[in-house]
Amino acid sequence: MINAIITVGCNNNPKIVKHNGEKDLISFRSIKGISYTEVNRRQKNGLSFNEDGYQLEPQWKVNFVSDDSVSIYSAIKKRFLNFPLSRGYDSVFNTARTWLKVKKMSKDSLVLEMLKAQNDTVDLSGGGVYMTFYADNYMKNVLRSDATALGHTSRKDTLFIRSLVNKANNDIKKAFAARQPVTFISKSPSVKLEKRKTEGDILNNFNTSADYLYPTFDIVINKAYRNFQYSFSVYVDEKGQMHYGEPLIAFVGESLRQRYIHESQAIMNTYLKYYLQVIPGKTLNMPHTSVISINVKGKADALAMR
Repeated sequence: MINAIITVGCNNNPKIVKHNGEKDLISFRSIKGISYTEVNRRQKNGLSFNEDGYQLEPQWKVNFVSDDSVSIYSAIKKRFLNFPLSRGYDSVFNTARTWLKVKKMSKDSLVLEMLKAQNDTVDLSGGGVYMTFYADNYMKNVLRSDATALGHTSRKDTLFIRSLVNKANNDIKKAFAARQPVTFISKSPSVKLEKRKTEGDILNNFNTSADYLYPTFDIVINKAYRNFQYSFSVYVDEKGQMHYGEPLIAFVGESLRQRYIHESQAIMNTYLKYYLQVIPGKTLNMPHTSVISINVKGKADALAMR
């Protein structure tokens, strides 16, 4: 239920619908110039993982330059980038294409709640995802630790993932995304493969989670018995065995679909199983069944097809 809505205008200055009385604009003057590092990101239930295997990872390093500007570290650019900051009422603000609400703010720590946004509205009732930051100086001089140690996976996460692993390994249809995705190693110089890599940028909020949620491999088989090209999903179980999933293209008739399945499954059971070493995906060091996508191309004459 939406308790309050922010309507975003074309000038990116939010018009706030009044709720629970007037509230002052959030101010960051008290923490101006302090460098914070995110140490964990969790759901309302305390877990950093969901049923699909998606893990909320701490990613941000921030420094509030002023009430209308924030510096955020880009792991891709290897440097801090300045972003404009738009303030709303009731501790809400927007920066780097993200709506956030301040839940706690001090010179030592910062807790922000990520808000859900759709089109030109923001749900202020809460997104249920919390980002916890510690000031870099506080971690170093008081806690005498670092973000990696402070953000270690909780026992609650471990028990949750173990339950998902048991289900997935007993029934491949209950597969979930592996935090350390499936790995292929070619056993033949005639077989070339490449895992697609997501580039983090401003358009996707530097989010590269698709690399483990939807692993996709492009495979080229030179000196194949004929030219072919197929796209299909594969279940890779905890032992590294491949099980055919489904075609990843549309068909105009069932007969064409069945023929495609028959032919592409044969390619998987011959070329791929023979020429590829498969290392199963893992989450928290536990091997389990996960799903990947494969685009495989066969070249009967490798030189002619270049």
